[in-house]
Amino acid sequence: MKDARELTEKIGWEFDAIIAIARGGMSLAHLLGEYYDLRSVYTINTIGYDDTRKCDRVQVFNVPQLDDAKSVLVVDDIVDSGDTLIEVLAYLQAKYPHIEYKTASLFYKKSAKIAPTWYVKEADAWIDFFWSVDLKGKK
Repeated sequence: MKDARELTEKIGWEFDAIIAIARGGMSLAHLLGEYYDLRSVYTINTIGYDDTRKCDRVQVFNVPQLDDAKSVLVVDDIVDSGDTLIEVLAYLQAKYPHIEYKTASLFYKKSAKIAPTWYVKEADAWIDFFWSVDLKGKK
């Protein structure tokens, strides 16, 4: 919760929709939607990893309808390689070129091919988020 609050303090931009990169960005998008009192919170699906193994290419699907949006914040839990964020932004910009996009994540690796507009912490190793590990009882 502290990291989400810190992220809100960094974001100095008005947007009319939030897109969570599912699944990692969904919790963050929900929190930001509540904080900004914004109901236009959507998800976009991607497959870039098979468990912890990186796939050869990122698949993007289940894209929301954004015809009325002017500015959209795209969120994820971490920008790791940057491949997912690059593919999502390319797909969205091709489909909705009239929209301005900015990005936010809780974690960012400096080795990524793209940096989010806003992030809270730098990461230098794989992060096991509680929603991926604790709920499943993995160790």
